[in-house]
Amino acid sequence: MNEATLYIDGCWVRPSRPNRLSSINPATEMTLQELSAAGIEEVDLAVQAARRAFEGEWGQTGGAVRARFLEAMADDLERRADELALLEVLDNGKPLPEARQDVAEAIACFRYYAGLACELDERQEQPLALDDPRFSCRIRHEPVGVAALIVPWNFPLLMAARKVAPALAAGATCVLKPSELTPLTALQLGHTAHAVGLPPGVLNIVPGRGHETGQALAQHPEVDKLAFSGRLITGARLVADTAADFNNPTLELGGKSSLIVFDDADLDAAVEWALYGIFRNQGQAGSATSRLLVQQGIAERLLERLVEAVRDICIGPGTEPGVQMGPLVSAARYSQVMEVIAQGRQDARLLTGGRRPPGLHIGYFIEPTVFDEPHTGSPLWRHEILGPVLSVKRFGTEEQAVAMANDSLYGFAAAVMSTDLDQARRVAGQLRVGVAWINCSQPALVQAPWGGTRLSGLGRELGPWGLDNYLEVKQVTEYISEEPWGWYGR
Repeated sequence: MNEATLYIDGCWVRPSRPNRLSSINPATEMTLQELSAAGIEEVDLAVQAARRAFEGEWGQTGGAVRARFLEAMADDLERRADELALLEVLDNGKPLPEARQDVAEAIACFRYYAGLACELDERQEQPLALDDPRFSCRIRHEPVGVAALIVPWNFPLLMAARKVAPALAAGATCVLKPSELTPLTALQLGHTAHAVGLPPGVLNIVPGRGHETGQALAQHPEVDKLAFSGRLITGARLVADTAADFNNPTLELGGKSSLIVFDDADLDAAVEWALYGIFRNQGQAGSATSRLLVQQGIAERLLERLVEAVRDICIGPGTEPGVQMGPLVSAARYSQVMEVIAQGRQDARLLTGGRRPPGLHIGYFIEPTVFDEPHTGSPLWRHEILGPVLSVKRFGTEEQAVAMANDSLYGFAAAVMSTDLDQARRVAGQLRVGVAWINCSQPALVQAPWGGTRLSGLGRELGPWGLDNYLEVKQVTEYISEEPWGWYGR
């Protein structure tokens, strides 16, 4: 076992006290690696290293310099893409094609923010038009300081990239805490940082448990910015604990998203996007369209095709060829989802799934599951499940569909399927969500804003909005008139 699995101040270090984590392969239930967890002392060391780096040269670097580091990091990740994708499968459980896509998107994220880092130089000292000619004003965009980045287990490398890349592009320094369930690919960013010569302290990585490492990081007085993705209850607790510090949080807190299918929709396309919207990554996505709202005229035909397609999904270890759905990430997640399914059998009609797949006696596997017409108070319909469970309800009119989709505490995403684009766009405009898709589900494009409304979170990631999360806007105003101010008559 390699005890030195904390990346702090440009070095791999051991914790001061034994505190171990086990990375478990969810397909085999076997231990992949034993590694160190950061305690309060290591969190403090990492934050202090980030503070020194920010107050040193890194905080004064130009965007073009930072862009070169980001491009070099992308190059290193690209050289190791196959290795990283396999590691993601073993640590997380997702099928290998999905892991390859995640790695490719992480690489693209670093390249995208390298471009924005260069553009940031051009945005500096922008003149602002004023009504009063006695003054000139220029606008600066300055890095926020030390950023605490806490990422979940469902897209380990990709979610880390979506926070690390814009933070570094902005000139901030980072302390990254990956999930204790899936730390391995995020830790590889430490090797990448070391390989490209990123200055010590600019990126620090401290795996550990949320209630200890994550809480210590979020509450550290030297942290200027908190960026968190994860469950609602965890994010709410972190914000409550850190409210007095005003550490400018960005929060992605999950959802209960709807896919609305109108009678005129392309039936095959609707089935395809319904499957992709909920069963990709075993349903373990905050944006997953776990509610399917189907207009009555097409409902029976769509459900017949949907159930048939669900039963054809190939389930197994993510490393095996042809596998389309792997295991859930952990034993705890498996138990929680199975409990929801057991309750769901009392609240709705089970159309398919809901069991451990035949022949898969080890691993955290659950069949893709479809319930029909749960009551609106059921956990199936109200709660984020983070598992391969789809609930279907019918609607009659456009107004009913919008009301049903908006009847949620969450507001992450929603999708609309219709060949009538005027109708689809009209409905998309009425949905109380941060992300609306038309005739598709789940694309998360690096150029477009990503995040939800209501209890789904606060702020937006990706695109230029992701960069702005790590910037402070400063006005620099100068009195340029040759006339004295003369306010006091002198």
